[in-house]
Amino acid sequence: MSSTEELIGRADVNDVEAILAITNTDLDEVQHAVVDNADALFTWDYTLARPALRKLYEKAKTGQWNATTDLPWDTPVDQEAIVIANNDQAIARGLNMDQEFFRGSPVENWGDEEWLRFNMEQQSWTLSQFLHGEQGALLCTAKIVETVPWYDAKLYASTQVMDEARHVEVFARYLDEKLTGHYPINAHLRLLLDDIVNDSRWDMTYLGMQIMVEGLALAAFGFMHQMTTEPLLKQLLRYVMSDEARHVAFGVLSLKEIYEQMSAQELRERQEFAFEAAVRMRDRFLSQEVWDRMGVKPKEIIPYLLADPTRTLFQQMLFSKIVPNCKKLGLLDAADGWLRARFTEIGVIQFEDWVDTGEEYGAYGLDQEAPAPAAS
Repeated sequence: MSSTEELIGRADVNDVEAILAITNTDLDEVQHAVVDNADALFTWDYTLARPALRKLYEKAKTGQWNATTDLPWDTPVDQEAIVIANNDQAIARGLNMDQEFFRGSPVENWGDEEWLRFNMEQQSWTLSQFLHGEQGALLCTAKIVETVPWYDAKLYASTQVMDEARHVEVFARYLDEKLTGHYPINAHLRLLLDDIVNDSRWDMTYLGMQIMVEGLALAAFGFMHQMTTEPLLKQLLRYVMSDEARHVAFGVLSLKEIYEQMSAQELRERQEFAFEAAVRMRDRFLSQEVWDRMGVKPKEIIPYLLADPTRTLFQQMLFSKIVPNCKKLGLLDAADGWLRARFTEIGVIQFEDWVDTGEEYGAYGLDQEAPAPAAS
């Protein structure tokens, strides 16, 4: 059994000093090597033993799309105008930052010009982290093809490899052609991806990527899809969401079977991994790199961000897919409810009874209206 400090390097999840101690030490890095400790498994059993996974595989085959021809890349994008329109949307929904919360902070005297530039940088940063996360998913899904022992799962995972390649393609192209380039990977996200790739257990790859990283991405894409007024990005996100819902469902359907066979000690290890992943993903949304670029020391602004209720609500909403999926897998209440207590501690347990992705993934098909990000 590990303590919170042993898992995430600090006893207090809101310890700003500890959060900021994790930084990118090589911003010019082009290649990043991670040791992959897993065995590649062949299976000679080609029977169709898991009909739910076969159904998912059939949906994946018919859900393929071409990033080059299916998206309107000739759409002009005026980032400044889009950010202003998005801010108007946020104000209308009551989701805008309240300047009152920044009194006494380094940004208390910022005007419209500074906040506009910040929001433009924030958009580029957010899409950049999506890009890096999609490459992590590309590598992890290729690993699942190698390591999962089930024939049906290997077939489905092979379709996800192609999906993830498409996602890397579209986010990179949007950033380079429509915005002003991308940010380096956030240090917290990189540590999480390193841990997922490094672990030798195939179900940990599923848990880390399919449930945690992809689950948060699905919620984030849904929120951005609802908020953006930019037609190319809106359509791009809609296509990506149609894939992501299948990917998360793949994790739920696969892990439910294997977790039902695990001991309490084994499940506790998975709970701890899920909590560590949740905290690392939460920490990356503090956008340290954006504040640095704006000339603001993250250490001086982050305490204000942690106290902003609007930002806290948005951050909590990003876990609206993760928590019900963890409950579906039996992880919330296994091992005396350890993960339930941790999710309560970070303020996201209220999503436990929302619909899990194993049940709702069909609603994300391209022939359907995109579900609202808060649908239950």
